[in-house]
Amino acid sequence: MGTHRRLVLVPALLVLVHASTLQLTRPVPLAPAPPALRPAPTTTPEQLLADRGLAVPVKGVPRHRLKDTFDDGRGKGRKHKAIDIMAAWGTPVVAADDGRIEKISRNRGGGLSLYQVDSSGRFVYYYAHLAGYADGLREGQDVRRGDVIGYVGTTGNAPESAPHLHFAVMLLKGEKRWWGGEVVNPYAALRDAS
Repeated sequence: MGTHRRLVLVPALLVLVHASTLQLTRPVPLAPAPPALRPAPTTTPEQLLADRGLAVPVKGVPRHRLKDTFDDGRGKGRKHKAIDIMAAWGTPVVAADDGRIEKISRNRGGGLSLYQVDSSGRFVYYYAHLAGYADGLREGQDVRRGDVIGYVGTTGNAPESAPHLHFAVMLLKGEKRWWGGEVVNPYAALRDAS
């Protein structure tokens, strides 16, 4: 009697039948499918700002006293796009973050004001309605978080009866000029910083 071999295909198994023995050979398993790719988490400008660990830019004002005035109306259908930090006239205004004084200015709306670029070059902080600047403050000067840079006032279009710091933040994009960028609400970053 001759030895006969026969190949029988069964789904998912290869069966080799031999006259004297029965051998089962399993197919090599396929590599597992890769896990579904998840999109990278989106980091919002507000989250990037919160990572900076900002100081409250008015000396002595506790975080719990801050008010979110970012979306308040300001006449002619425009939004405030900043927060106002109320304080007595002459209270020191401090750098909210490490960075450089980019521009010292005076304008009709903001009065005595200044622009600071953070140390990463990503954010611009705008401080307005100042009563004055810190002695010797100059454009291009490096400042550290907490350095006195000015004093709360009522210059520009601020009511004389309501001294405050108008504090705005912009996320720089493209050419990274101090006067442009995407406006970011600083309220949560200031309120929640430790």
